[in-house]
Amino acid sequence: MSELAVDGIPVTVSLRVLKLSRQPYYRWRKQQVTNAELIEAYRANALLDAHVDDPEYGYRLLVDEAADTGEKMCERTAWKICRDNQWWSVFGKKRGKNGKRPGPPVHDDLVKRDFTADDVNELWLTDITEHPTDEGKLYLCAIKDVFSGRIVGYSMDSRMKARLAVNALESAISRRRDAAGCIVHSDRGSQFRSRKFVHALTRHHLIGSMGQVGAAGDNAAMESFFSLLQKNVLDRKRWRTRDELRIAIITWIERTYHRRRRQARLGRLTPIEYETIMKPAVSLAA
Repeated sequence: MSELAVDGIPVTVSLRVLKLSRQPYYRWRKQQVTNAELIEAYRANALLDAHVDDPEYGYRLLVDEAADTGEKMCERTAWKICRDNQWWSVFGKKRGKNGKRPGPPVHDDLVKRDFTADDVNELWLTDITEHPTDEGKLYLCAIKDVFSGRIVGYSMDSRMKARLAVNALESAISRRRDAAGCIVHSDRGSQFRSRKFVHALTRHHLIGSMGQVGAAGDNAAMESFFSLLQKNVLDRKRWRTRDELRIAIITWIERTYHRRRRQARLGRLTPIEYETIMKPAVSLAA
């Protein structure tokens, strides 16, 4: 319009040809992006970040994630934004006749079911398990050093989101500071494919690895730890609160599994004893 006006064509004529009204045009000239549009853009950005990090979340859970970043809104508003942008939970909408396979791996499979390591911080395995309490589910993400079988990092939360895996990784790094170059192997869970987890691996100079779809054997060594945890802690009683179960899990890992449970593959030594003998400096640092 401005360019045409410079050439001598009145704005009213241009508006008439384009079938536009004068008042909305001048309002737009005064403020091209309204406050409402700006607010919606910020909300949409917060919802998109949460959706990318946790693709299985529906709009109700995305509302909570957006609120954590300071963008509060009602569920109806979040639903409209998600509907307009087609941001659906991977479990909420059918994707074709036979459903959709999990997303592509963000890392190659560098382990190939060879769960052996010649040194500490050479290969870590990670996975997530869950267990119900009277308050709701408690999710545990654990990281295991294949060399000694020691759980070098873990995190627990009431929700299975990307930060659960990231916090477990940060826990492992705080215990094993000299871990650059270590391979971290997982399944194709969305938490391990999230941008937050991938960025955490890069930040700490770790190497990601992922198994195949639907192949439990690709992370069998980690599953064996969860099986022990299930028998020795999770299924022993009914848990009233998440805190009660959280304390029981930590106690079993740090006191029983690390220091009392002897493993045949370690020469009947516990993970702590094995590391103390084979790598005393690492054991003391951890």
